[in-house]
Amino acid sequence: MRCYKLVLIILMSSILLACAASDTLSMLLRKKHHDTSKHALLSHYMWTSKPTILWRMDIGDRSSIYKNISLWSQGKMIFAIGNEGEVSSYEQLTGHLLWQVELNIPIISGVGGGYDGLILVGSMDGEVLALDETNGELLWRNSLSGEILTPLKGSHDIVVAQSSNGQLTGLSANNGAILWSYRCSVPSLSLRGTSAAVMVDNKVIASYANGKLIALSIIDGEIIWDKEISIPDGETVLERIVDIDVTPVIRDGRVYVVSSNGNVIVTDLDNGNRLWMREYPSHVGLDAVVHDAVYISDTNDHIWALDDDAGDLIWQYSDLLGRKITAPIVIEDNILVGDLEGHVHVMSRENSGPVFRLQVSNNAIINRPIIIGDVVYVISFNGTLTALRM
Repeated sequence: MRCYKLVLIILMSSILLACAASDTLSMLLRKKHHDTSKHALLSHYMWTSKPTILWRMDIGDRSSIYKNISLWSQGKMIFAIGNEGEVSSYEQLTGHLLWQVELNIPIISGVGGGYDGLILVGSMDGEVLALDETNGELLWRNSLSGEILTPLKGSHDIVVAQSSNGQLTGLSANNGAILWSYRCSVPSLSLRGTSAAVMVDNKVIASYANGKLIALSIIDGEIIWDKEISIPDGETVLERIVDIDVTPVIRDGRVYVVSSNGNVIVTDLDNGNRLWMREYPSHVGLDAVVHDAVYISDTNDHIWALDDDAGDLIWQYSDLLGRKITAPIVIEDNILVGDLEGHVHVMSRENSGPVFRLQVSNNAIINRPIIIGDVVYVISFNGTLTALRM
């Protein structure tokens, strides 16, 4: 009996240590966004333009370093969610609160949607919930295995959820019933997080912590292609991590992904074959493709503009080093990022010259802002949601 107890204690200790190691690893590789001890000082410029603040709203504090709760736009509404599942709908131009519901579930991802008036929410407990976009009424819910760390999306009568345990699930958009499931093995040690699945045409594109990029049929979950695009290389465990936690971007028949081990990879959407690769490590992502260029924020807070044909360098911007910037977004002729002190930085897409800077919060901006027309929506770590007209 003592022997069995000893084995049980050792087993439980191992599990706890593995979880702690995963959390510590995530913090090491992602760099805590509250560490402001080493970052570039901001230069002063004569700004060529300045945005107008349309409205500002407090939607609740993000109390955990892992919470990466993004916004969602649908119709003429902006949707946001708090840590405990407080889903809110705002009118895009005025910030007027249309409705708010309390789901009382632990949330670590943002709101999703995209199909027939559904607003979709995934929880840390693996629950999937569908709400009516007009009033927040709960339409259905279902339970899956594994945390849901990224927003859910819907298309072709199907809702797709990607779980932290490597499972990709297709559910009926009408009642939440499971229609198909795909499981990909994930390494025992990886960054905490997953990318969000992307739907285009009849395909679901998903990336994994083992360096794989896959395309499934959105109708039945059958594999269309399966490619290992990021291969472990190095002597240490950390060096061999190949997580692709940044959501793929799809433009004009190409899939753009970036891995934690330092590669921007572009593949063909039809067959997954690699078109080109360049070494630019990133945990926050890229924006592709605008006027034949790809824009990326790397782990050292450089911003790079790459030629879309072969990945050749167009320009590099290095004035924001150490400022924990977001992935870039393109708005007309400019590039926009947020930083750890709540600043929005805008520079020229043509030559990276500074256009303007505005502090919208005293807290870090950790999610890439979203753009609707000429309005940018920015959310900070303390839950301040700001709408800027450019």
